[in-house]
Order: sequence, then structure tokens, then C-alpha cells
Amino acid sequence: MNRLAVILATAALATSWATTAVATTIEVDKAWCRATPPGVTVGAAYMSIDNRGRRSDRLLSVSSPRATRVEVHATVHEQETVKMRRVDPLHLAAGERLALEPGGMHMMLMGLDAPLKAGEQVPLTLQFELAGEVRVTARVYAPTDSAAAEDHSHHQH
Repeated sequence: MNRLAVILATAALATSWATTAVATTIEVDKAWCRATPPGVTVGAAYMSIDNRGRRSDRLLSVSSPRATRVEVHATVHEQETVKMRRVDPLHLAAGERLALEPGGMHMMLMGLDAPLKAGEQVPLTLQFELAGEVRVTARVYAPTDSAAAEDHSHHQH
């Protein structure tokens, strides 16, 4: 092997190690959704996102094969009304843990291909600026099964 090939191979290996190290800095767990009624084309996903890295990162986009669009929303209380505002991009400080939960920040799944049914799993792909792509699966719970959803929110996946 000539010297240039060795240098290029070493550089490629170092780059792949660096990419792997960055990709493992984001951990997503406790992902879940509530089932939606027939005919409803929007739903919500909840989860915890941990930035275990030493640098801030940003969630640039989220996608799912089950929805035409996925957006991060924050619930905002203005006077006597409650509104949802899109958060784009979502910033995660180094060492920060964000809880996306009912009544707070959450992911809106818009243009659902079919209602979300209890027991199903919804694949989500989160695209981070530094960590890259993180795939997660959210389990769907019945709307009346708040105990199961709460229990699920305390388990690691």
C-alpha cells in the first residue's frame, strides 16, 4: 500500500470514529403516542431527549412514514388561551434533558396516513445538526390508558 493510501485510510477511519462518537451523544427514550379517533389526521408523540455530549446540538427536523409532516411544538399559555407554537430548530444544551410530554413540548404528527391504534408502533427519524440521524419507535397507547402511558414513560428503551 502506498503512503497516500495509508494516509487516506487513516483519515477515513478517524472520521468514522468521530462521527460515531458524536452520534452516541443524543439518547432518545420513553417514546409514546396516544391513539387517535377515526378520521383524525393529527396526533402527538412524546419522549425524552438527552444530549450527553459536551457540545450543544439542534434538532433540525423529524419525519415519520406515518405522517406527511412532523413538527416540534411548545404549548404556550397566553392570557386565558392555550396555543401551540412551532419550535424550529429545537436547541439542546450540552448535558440537557428535554421531556416532551402532554401539556408541554411535543411532536405533532400531521397528515397521518391512518388513525393511530393502541398497540401499534410509530417510527420516527430525528435529524440533529451534530449527532445526525437518530431513529426511535413510539408505542401507541389508548387515550384512556394514561396509567400505561405514564408507566411506559418511566422505562428505558
